[in-house]
Amino acid sequence: MSALARFRELGILATLLVVVLGTALVNPRFLAGQSIQDLLLNASIIALLAVGQTAVVLTRNVDLSVGSVLGLSAFLTASTAAANPDLPVPLILLLGLGIGLVCGAINGAVVALGRVPSLVVTLGTLYVFRGLDYLIAQGQQVNAGDLPEALLGFGGGTLLGLPNLVLLTLLVVLAAAHYLRNHRSGRELYAIGSHPEAAILAGIPVRRRVFGVFLASGLIAGLAGALWTARYGTVDAAAGTGLELQVVAAVVVGGVAIFGGSGSAHGAALGALLLGTIASSLAVLGVPAFWQQAITGALLLAAITVDRLLALRLAAALRRAARRPTEVTG
Repeated sequence: MSALARFRELGILATLLVVVLGTALVNPRFLAGQSIQDLLLNASIIALLAVGQTAVVLTRNVDLSVGSVLGLSAFLTASTAAANPDLPVPLILLLGLGIGLVCGAINGAVVALGRVPSLVVTLGTLYVFRGLDYLIAQGQQVNAGDLPEALLGFGGGTLLGLPNLVLLTLLVVLAAAHYLRNHRSGRELYAIGSHPEAAILAGIPVRRRVFGVFLASGLIAGLAGALWTARYGTVDAAAGTGLELQVVAAVVVGGVAIFGGSGSAHGAALGALLLGTIASSLAVLGVPAFWQQAITGALLLAAITVDRLLALRLAAALRRAARRPTEVTG
């Protein structure tokens, strides 16, 4: 499984390299420092959301409400910051985290405790959270001129030559990768996705873990909403609309099996970067937006097909390995 994961991630890196170099041959400015920063910034929000989505998908679930959670968090943090210009940036980020935590707890409670399919639950909360966002906004928007300079400075600032948003996303990706690889509760997510019934028999607290991954997904989406405010400044009730599909695409393209049980946080982040780079590359080359969406869809279908083929090959290999001791004994 480790070898398969490395194969998928190396494939993503190779594809990313081909896209970047191919575009740079046509337009050398694509590799300029500012262009690279823009690529990383544009992918950072999707990559951040993909980390939380990875934990959910590993357990054979999905969270379709992340775009609405981001939008609700973005508008509430923006309106709060506009009404309290002296509010420190860390408190604004904590507010976004709190909003996401509440939304994630709602999703997790209904899925894990109510035992309702996550697809149904999060499709419903997608509309509930977005409707609440529109109800609070009342058709208004928060403009960049209304926000504190410190918040906008954080969203557009850099540290060690990298944008603050990119560094924060990188920290979250590294923390999630370390947790999934080295902590028992993180490895248990793979067990749940591989075989939920066997995980229960092994004594893994499945419902608690599933509740926890939805909590983490909501938490990260809430943080992403606050960062959205810092990045773009102008926020209305439509912020983040449709992002959930981009996030799921990034996760699957990044090597996280849609059927659960395999994948990594850094692979999902690479998937987000690849999709963002392809979109920017096609825009630079003057390719119509239709083809951008078509290529994203084709990549998604290809990733799901590869996942299925690898799963079938792995299952066949395990069956052969299980028969060998019997054959030797006979």
